[in-house]
Amino acid sequence: MKKILKKIFITIFPNKGQNTMNKDWANLNKYAIENSQINTNSKRIVFMGDSITESWKIINQDFFINNSYINRGISGQTTSQMVLRFRQDVIELIPSVVLILAGINDIAENTGPISIQDIMGNIISMSELAKANTIGVILCSVLPSNRFYWNPKIEPAEKVIELNQLISNYAIKNNITFVDYYGVMVDDTKGLPKKYSDDGVHPNLEGYKVMGDLVKIGIINFMSK
Repeated sequence: MKKILKKIFITIFPNKGQNTMNKDWANLNKYAIENSQINTNSKRIVFMGDSITESWKIINQDFFINNSYINRGISGQTTSQMVLRFRQDVIELIPSVVLILAGINDIAENTGPISIQDIMGNIISMSELAKANTIGVILCSVLPSNRFYWNPKIEPAEKVIELNQLISNYAIKNNITFVDYYGVMVDDTKGLPKKYSDDGVHPNLEGYKVMGDLVKIGIINFMSK
């Protein structure tokens, strides 16, 4: 299974962890055709994120098809890139809710060093953009990780905890629904256990099942506010 997942990521996400120069730095064109074909529906929910979000629709496709969720994850992306594409990949789709899972690639320094405060600033910017366009927001904790296979010099565990605390505090202060993946999925090494992941970062099917259950509870909580 581990070899299969590795092959999937190399094939579909070839630039994982690479700070390569690209004219379309935020990958604005990735979903351009799909976005143009969507008949906007205010009841839809958009999932905004990186490879953890993008691979979700590959490993557990039924979760999105059966619930009419829109997946707008892009592998390797940092929050700075997500802010740039937030209008066309979220706002212009006119969803009722956006679910934001972001920050792990910032900690991995995929596009260079960035402070935890600036990562949080980008998450706040996306939240404020959504609210300004009458789109509800659900914020998610970053998944636990104590190592990055593509950037082993980084020690992420404590930074993940710090960022998650900022996200949680912001959500509480602003009455935003918060989905805590971290608290449910973390092991005693502050990492993602093997039962949920084959590489310590990306969930496997069992991991996505846990995330899916937590998301559905979060959506119910959001709707009840």
